[in-house]
Amino acid sequence: MKIQSIVSALILTASTAVFAQAPATPAKDPAATPAIDKRIDNQQKRIDRGVKSGELNQREATRLQARENKLKADTAAAKADGVVTKDERRALNKEANGNSRAIARQKHDRQRAKPAS
Repeated sequence: MKIQSIVSALILTASTAVFAQAPATPAKDPAATPAIDKRIDNQQKRIDRGVKSGELNQREATRLQARENKLKADTAAAKADGVVTKDERRALNKEANGNSRAIARQKHDRQRAKPAS
């Protein structure tokens, strides 16, 4: 009788452990774009630093900011249906690459902001 109780307790414990396992890894959000979001933040900081250092004049900064705003709008449009497809991700990355090159070109083009008087 005692052995049967021990066996029953072990079976009950083992079956409880199987059901008590942590759930599988949470499903990825198909509309998440963490890499693009991080790039947008980074590029915004690059523009801000360029303005602060004088590497970007106001006209250059305004144009670069408009490009970043378009990228943000395009990202929001891609996320609107709840899924960002491979093609949409590719297009967003291509746009972000172009913006990054534009920031680099403008920051290193020998034009300086006029000193504040």
